[in-house]
Amino acid sequence: MAVPKLSRHEDPERFTGDYEKALAKIQSKLAELMVGHIVHKKRSIVLLEGWDAAGKGGAIKRLTAEWDPRAFSVWPIAAPTEEEKARHYLWRFWKRLPAAGEIAVFDRSWYGRVLVERVEGLATKAEWQRAYDEINDFEAQLADDGTSVVKLFLHVSAEVQDERLKARLNHPWKRWKVGPEDFRNRNRRDEYEAAIQDMFVQTHTKTAPWTIINGNKKKAARLPFSRRFTTGFGW
Repeated sequence: MAVPKLSRHEDPERFTGDYEKALAKIQSKLAELMVGHIVHKKRSIVLLEGWDAAGKGGAIKRLTAEWDPRAFSVWPIAAPTEEEKARHYLWRFWKRLPAAGEIAVFDRSWYGRVLVERVEGLATKAEWQRAYDEINDFEAQLADDGTSVVKLFLHVSAEVQDERLKARLNHPWKRWKVGPEDFRNRNRRDEYEAAIQDMFVQTHTKTAPWTIINGNKKKAARLPFSRRFTTGFGW
């Protein structure tokens, strides 16, 4: 399998058609998939990683717009609590796995072990290197048990990321989205890029492959983002 590369998704991709019509068509298909999960007692995980200010929240909002709220959950993953840090790092994710007839959406995920925890020194080298095999085994267990795992990375260029962070700071209703960690992470972007590429190399598997979404233009990103879920379920 060819390993995904961020460098192939740098140039902005514009959407030139009828955006609202195209989005409505995809959301209708997603609603049918939700019904299929409920009726056939299927389980799926939608896992989203990406840069700060890449548009993850907006993409998830449109992905789930036509879903029955009783049959899906969105899990925004932040730093682990003291209770969670006292256990294996995958423990908190086991608790959030979907039941039969449900879809779980992870806004960031267990890949924090090999991304932020690696770059910020929150895990030792031995811990984050070991995590690749642990994660592959974890996802293989999910697949063997009948859970579909769809993994996406929302990518934006450094220039676009800077523009969006600045715009958020200047917008009174969006300023709350920006914190010191956003700028800390931005200053270490090269280190994060290296960690991301290693993640693709080590965890892009037939069981749970990665798809990179070019997020430099939000409308152009939201359509393939949502469309990927209509083709990514393994049933």
